[in-house]
Amino acid sequence: MHILARLAGISAMLMAATTSLAADRMKPGLWEMTMKSDAMKAMPQIPPEQLEKMKQMGVKIPVMQNGAMTHKVCYTKEMVEQDKPPSSGREQQCQSKNFTRSGNTYTGDIVCDMPEMKGTGNVKGSFSPDSMTSVYDFKGVSHSKPVSQHMETTGRWLGNDCGDVKPPMMPQKK
Repeated sequence: MHILARLAGISAMLMAATTSLAADRMKPGLWEMTMKSDAMKAMPQIPPEQLEKMKQMGVKIPVMQNGAMTHKVCYTKEMVEQDKPPSSGREQQCQSKNFTRSGNTYTGDIVCDMPEMKGTGNVKGSFSPDSMTSVYDFKGVSHSKPVSQHMETTGRWLGNDCGDVKPPMMPQKK
């Protein structure tokens, strides 16, 4: 479960970075994001009873199937108009660095330096107003064990109305 939490956190940061870099291209509104990784394929399935209890407690569980996690994300106009990826600070703990954009493609580095996870990675991807793709690779140490992660993310715009999906919390500016 720790790996899922880390992957979800890192993927949220990557999606935020992607959105920021695509500010003049990606549409605000509801997006469906699908992340695939070998780590997710190896994860044990959560029993249906436990999933139901978590849902009753208000926990929103992404759909997980065949090594992929799919969930909906709401991006506000303000989020897609940012000039650069948000800084990490305490809330994020992994930092995005060296992000560059050329047309509708981008690349960047990810640096994690926290007690439970240290390492570096890179991300590259492309976007349009209605879709995005990215590939992320990370190597490091998590809880004193070597980690090598590869993740592929695709996203598609579903519409202007986010319904009951709330925008992700972004780190506070200091």
